Amino acid sequence: MTAKRPNFLLIVADDLGFSDLGAFGGEIATPHLDALATAGVRLTGFHSAPACSPTRAMLMTGTDPHIAGIGSMLEVSAPGFAGAPGYEGYLNQRVVTLPELLRDAGYRTILSGKWHLGDTPTSKPDARGFERSFAFLPAGGSHYGQGELNRFATVEALYEEDGVPVEALPDDFYSSDYFATKLIQYLAERDDDRPFFAYLPFTAPHWPLQAPDAEIAKYRGRYDDGPNALRARRLARLEALGLCEPDVEPHPVVADEPEWEALDAAGKAWSARTMEVYAAMVDRMDQNIGRVVEHLRSTGELDNTLILFLSDNGAEGAIVEAMPIYGPIIVDRVKRHYDNSLDNLGRPTSCCWYGPRWAQAATAPSRLHKAFTSEGGIRVPAFASGPGVTRAGEIGHAFSTAMDVLPTVLDMAGIAPAGTHYAGRPIALPRGRSMAPWLAGKADAVHSQETETGWELFGRRAVRKGDWKALWLPHPVGAGGWQLYDLATDPGEIHDRAADRPDILAELREAWERYAAETGVLPTPVSVFELDGALAG
Repeated sequence: MTAKRPNFLLIVADDLGFSDLGAFGGEIATPHLDALATAGVRLTGFHSAPACSPTRAMLMTGTDPHIAGIGSMLEVSAPGFAGAPGYEGYLNQRVVTLPELLRDAGYRTILSGKWHLGDTPTSKPDARGFERSFAFLPAGGSHYGQGELNRFATVEALYEEDGVPVEALPDDFYSSDYFATKLIQYLAERDDDRPFFAYLPFTAPHWPLQAPDAEIAKYRGRYDDGPNALRARRLARLEALGLCEPDVEPHPVVADEPEWEALDAAGKAWSARTMEVYAAMVDRMDQNIGRVVEHLRSTGELDNTLILFLSDNGAEGAIVEAMPIYGPIIVDRVKRHYDNSLDNLGRPTSCCWYGPRWAQAATAPSRLHKAFTSEGGIRVPAFASGPGVTRAGEIGHAFSTAMDVLPTVLDMAGIAPAGTHYAGRPIALPRGRSMAPWLAGKADAVHSQETETGWELFGRRAVRKGDWKALWLPHPVGAGGWQLYDLATDPGEIHDRAADRPDILAELREAWERYAAETGVLPTPVSVFELDGALAG
């Protein structure tokens, strides 16, 4: 008798911090995600790209975003990059997607949530393998729907269902609620015995920070002692859970904004409220994931569904999609059109974000946050739970990346990779590796110590081999040159080893050159480096 093929549920949170979930050291109420995470294996060594659309390209194609067409975020692309090979700003024809391959092999493929991989006829979800899709196409927008979004965003709010524009959303629309509702609707439409691949990419907790009043009220006063106190509590909890080494040395906070102690009472209250709204968004997202899980349980599908969860990058310390070109424009629009008074924060008529100090409370002990190739930007919370995961209850420290998701799913589904051609056109081979043997306890690692992995975004660079990592960040947040870190002993990337291990740095710089040549990384203009400080704060 042929074994039943597994279902897959891929859940992506948008800008979630490493320690935001309870199972990863946080104080936010996330019981549904915590139950899944602790029943499966928590991945402390899982890595994304530094920002959202490049990570989504990695997930969908199993290869580097510079190959897939997302070499930079379209919203912040450097002058001269637009249209260059690998920098098209949408999924190009050099790659085949995971839903295309699964659909061809007989899977039902459904999506509800954020796409952010292009809105061209050949790059939208319905053109890249999804049979049913309710998709938010751009980077971010109001969590209460359309309308006021265009007053502060750099792109229009575009929702489509199965490729058809959605002209009006329900009056009670809230992103996390509706994305879960639509996914459940699509799951319930099954009229055959085909297994499914369900993709649930939330826009929460991406800015603007907005949540229902009832959820915000649950966190009133929770953060009145500020981000430094939260950071200390989170680090202690990470150590207690075994998610980081005891007495780990965290990287100092880097922020171009006043210290908490320098704020007056009104400033502290306003800042704390933004964190309360953020926590409420994570809480509400968890509730909706619970609804999806309960639907799977009630239909008898949960035990045959592998659930993969991750954040698309580190916590966001700046409004990256708006920087550096659009930042002043958006700040001005917010001041003119939104009510960001204390009591209105989180409501549909508000538009706020919480800044780099709260973000680094969540990324600690790592360095910096979203948009950077340091660990704070690319090491994200992730877990795998369900069939094929025999490391149940474990905390796994093996290095892995978002590029590993495609080969993992194909491996578990028993589907061969596409090879070098798809639909009559040449395609790039995946650069990721299946995690399935490691998840099943049949391998000690996902990648060998000889694996070379590179990252690049906005001119920030990194390359890793084993536990050694070379990092290049421009001034003022970096040295303006290559630095070297041993992540096994220095996860905070604090102690530069370039001077005493020039041999390893030279080896990694050669690895970087190979990576850049293989993936088509373009040199970033100096003008972008000069604006780098805006992205740090």
